[in-house]
Amino acid sequence: MTMLQPKAIFAIVLVFIGCCSNVVFLELIIKEFPSAGNIVTFSQFAFVAAEGFVNYFKFGKTKPAIPIKHYVTQVAIFFITSVVNNYALNFNIPVPLHMIFRAGSLIANMVLGVIILKRKYKLSKYIAVLMITVGISTCTIASANQIGKETQLKSETGDPWYDFVMWLIGIGMLVFALLMSARMGIYQEELYTKYGKQPKEALFYSHALPLPVFIFLASDIYSHSVMFSQTEPLFGYPKMWIYILGNCITQYLCINGVFILTTECPSLIVTLVVTLRKFVSLLFSILYFRNPFTIYHWMGTCLVFLGTLLFVDFVSMFKQIFSTEKQKTQ
Repeated sequence: MTMLQPKAIFAIVLVFIGCCSNVVFLELIIKEFPSAGNIVTFSQFAFVAAEGFVNYFKFGKTKPAIPIKHYVTQVAIFFITSVVNNYALNFNIPVPLHMIFRAGSLIANMVLGVIILKRKYKLSKYIAVLMITVGISTCTIASANQIGKETQLKSETGDPWYDFVMWLIGIGMLVFALLMSARMGIYQEELYTKYGKQPKEALFYSHALPLPVFIFLASDIYSHSVMFSQTEPLFGYPKMWIYILGNCITQYLCINGVFILTTECPSLIVTLVVTLRKFVSLLFSILYFRNPFTIYHWMGTCLVFLGTLLFVDFVSMFKQIFSTEKQKTQ
């Protein structure tokens, strides 16, 4: 079997450590402040942009390879997707379900690929999409039943139907973010085909350009900043700020690892690594935080995972690798 290069192995380690630990910090924040989505998003954007300004942009000395106008369009999609994804947590969306929806990005990419790029796929791809769709639907229905039961006991408003409607809005937000994310992927593909791959540049501009837009969320961000500053200390500082710092650092490690991996490995391996990371993060979130997870959730999760493996043609990929290795030894 072909050995991965040290840089690729390092990137995979970054992805698993960064992304999986990021889920821990996100859950620690959301457990205490369910409406903290905006401050989490702003902190991530500011942290990644600051790092890119120093290490990539060289304090304004580096000229972009791709025209800024294209980044503005890309950033608009990216910003809306990030804000909607995080804000959906305010609408009775549990973190495991949130993660499963985001793991279903292959579905959205396939649908928009057929509609926009007029692509055609093998039968196995459509079967995989069906498996993933059924898996997400199973988890959604199971969570709906769970919300219906829990709101009778823990409804903040005293109206279970209102909480259920809020949950439906959250589901709609996740679907919207899923489609927007897929559209951004197609747009990026078109840009990279024309101008070449510019991962560090794209990472910097996608986080730096949206920062002024956060002025519209300033009051919410400020109010949460005040509340965060009043939390009990951890290592001599308010613990929520420690969690935010941990969330930003791990988010950067995760994104940086993915971008390194795209330059070192075929796209199938990148997709497989990201898929496995999402599955491991899901299991860790459930086991560590003891989130409610029924047999239906497990069935749905397995369908999403197995469907994704079928989509990336996992078996054929390894057959090809072993075939190449066999030819080398002959």
